[in-house]
Amino acid sequence: MKRSVSFTLNGEPTNLVVDDERHLLWVLRHDLGLTGTKFACGEGLCGACTIVVDGEAIRSCATQVKEIEGKKILTIEGLAQDGELHPLQRAFVEERAFQCGFCTSGMILNAYAMLLKTPHPPPAEIVQQLNDHLCGCGSHVRITRAVRSGAEAMRGDG
Repeated sequence: MKRSVSFTLNGEPTNLVVDDERHLLWVLRHDLGLTGTKFACGEGLCGACTIVVDGEAIRSCATQVKEIEGKKILTIEGLAQDGELHPLQRAFVEERAFQCGFCTSGMILNAYAMLLKTPHPPPAEIVQQLNDHLCGCGSHVRITRAVRSGAEAMRGDG
């Protein structure tokens, strides 16, 4: 059923008329042109489609549009501010924490949501948080280092 859905997207009020059963991933990518959120498994298992909704990391491929009414959504495109990469994005670049980059936006947003709640995560918690993100490039050590470095920068320690 088509309906009007209102939410805040990357700080901007947004209103769309869409089929409320449609998955958020497709609305972001096709209707709104935000292609940083990736499609991979389509079942909420791999993490490539991760976004932040009201401070929580969620899988957009497993979330229907009707579930986001009135919520605040952050995609990778909204993380940078005023043309400057977010400290976590910058840390991923500096640590070379990706190769192909396909899963990177989901990992960054998952880490961002974790750091909102736990600004000083121990390395084991970082690994646990990102454990269900599938990455075939083998950059896991650099990813963990990037999250630690990004956390320091977000706190003003680095």
